[in-house]
Parts: sequence; structure tokens; C-alpha cells
Amino acid sequence: MDTTTAYESEDLIAAEQVAAYLLENPDFFVQFPQLIEKINIPHAHKGSVSLVELQSEQLRKKVRGLSHKLNQLITIAKQNEAIYRVYADLNLRILKATNLDDLKFILEEVIQENLKLASVSLKPFKGAHALPEIQQRLFIEKRFKRQKFFFGRLSDHERKLLFADQDANSVALLLIGDLGELGILAIGSKDPGHFNPEMDTLLITQLQQFLGIMLPKMLTY
Repeated sequence: MDTTTAYESEDLIAAEQVAAYLLENPDFFVQFPQLIEKINIPHAHKGSVSLVELQSEQLRKKVRGLSHKLNQLITIAKQNEAIYRVYADLNLRILKATNLDDLKFILEEVIQENLKLASVSLKPFKGAHALPEIQQRLFIEKRFKRQKFFFGRLSDHERKLLFADQDANSVALLLIGDLGELGILAIGSKDPGHFNPEMDTLLITQLQQFLGIMLPKMLTY
């Protein structure tokens, strides 16, 4: 080891010892308050600053960071409240629907215009416009193995069966009925990442339950 390296090693050990001592003795600057104003610390823009000034600057940065996070949380809370109100209004309108065409119109109007999603398709399992049984089995066996909803992407073939030529780069699929016997509500987004397996299911589940109440009254068996 040359002389320069030895000095650098000793300086490093000394610095670590000072740091360890200050951590073990948090009242050091209480005993020697005059040092706080005398210690100058190199600063990229100001040349050097006092320990007090450096601490104040760090606190200001933390406050700005916390303020930014708080504003983000407030924005998200307002967005969530707006979405909740849309779903609440949608559920009430579903209860007032008188027939299947009326129900489809309500779903399309609210989901596409209010929620700004690209597409929506209601596919009953019974009645004049029922999804063919072979297609029902395709979706139930492939997309609803463990639960009654699916979030993610579909194959081109599946997308055409549910949405025809509408945009649906990511989808939410809801299996309707206590046993999943009534049909599928399919909602599509242009954004490939909009619907994903980690998303919250509370509002979707409520919509699923309201459809489960109303759809049997509208299907022709």
C-alpha cells in the first residue's frame, strides 16, 4: 500500500468513526451549540452553507415533496369520487330499465360517454340474441376458471366475438348471475393497460350484482 492510499484509508476510518460517534451521541450538538453555526458544508451552488441552513433546505425539500404527494392523493380521491357517482347513477338507471334494449342503451351511454371507455357489449346466454353455447363455453372455460370476472387482454378471435369491430385493447369481462348462467358484460378500453388483474373490483362487482337482479326479467327463455 503506497503512502497516498494509506492516508485515504485512515481518513475514511476517521470519517466513519466521527459519523458513528455522532449517531451514538445525538445530544452532541446540544452540548456544543456553537459548532452548529461554525460548521460550513460545501454546496454545489452557494459554495458553502451552515449546518442550520443545510438542514432548513432539506426540510423545505421534504415539505415540497409531501405537498406534491398530498396534491396527488387529493386528485386521485376526487377522481375516485367522480367514478363512484357514475357507477351509483348507472346502477339506479339499471333498476329502472324496462327491457333488454333499454338496458343496453343505458350501459352504452354511461360507460362510453361518462366513463370515456371505448366499447361495451352485453351478451346474454338465453333469448333471441343469446351468445351461442360453444362460445359461452369458450369464455367460461378460458376466462372464468376461478372467479366471475376477468381483466386483461383477449385474443383477436375472442375480441371479435364480443366487440365485433369496436376498440378493446384491454377488457373487463363480468359473468352475470349467481352461477354465471345469465350472460357476459364486456367493457373495452383503447388503452392496453387500462384493465389489469390488479385493479379494484368493488364497483364492478356491484354492477355485476345489479345486472344479475334485472337481466332475468328481460330474457325470453
